[in-house]
Amino acid sequence: MENMGHARSLVGQWSEQHNHAVLLEDESATLFTLLDVESGKNLKLSWHDLAAFEEKIHPETGGRYLVLLFESGKQIALVDPGGVAFAPSTDNSGPVKDLPPVVCLRDFLTLKQRVDHYLYDHPDDPPPRECLDAILVCIATLDGARAVGFDVGDFEGELEKSLNEVERRTT
Repeated sequence: MENMGHARSLVGQWSEQHNHAVLLEDESATLFTLLDVESGKNLKLSWHDLAAFEEKIHPETGGRYLVLLFESGKQIALVDPGGVAFAPSTDNSGPVKDLPPVVCLRDFLTLKQRVDHYLYDHPDDPPPRECLDAILVCIATLDGARAVGFDVGDFEGELEKSLNEVERRTT
């Protein structure tokens, strides 16, 4: 990509200004890591795989965010609030009602808290439909995160425990 230096500069500036959302470790001339602060998850990427980038303004918040498109077709956005954002994947969840087109691991953490509230703060009640819907969004979010390169195995394990609890209560 001809504007790689400009992309590196923009990503660096954005992460410095939003270091509560995303941290950049520019490891070498070719590799960099983004730390999604909220989740504590790293995403290793290559500057050479970066095909295009765009700086945008969010229409509602007026906040500046960056969209990075890679040769593989992978696309992420650096957003505040949120951190590293990406498209969810419905490969394992199937169609999901009200699934947003862009999610982040912060969304997963928020929904997982809600699922845990339904399950563990109301242990004698059957899980409501909202709990099942939240689990489907969580699955799609984790699948999207894995597709862009995040290691979310621990989050999947936690979600599996919640799903097992839902199954236990509904059988």
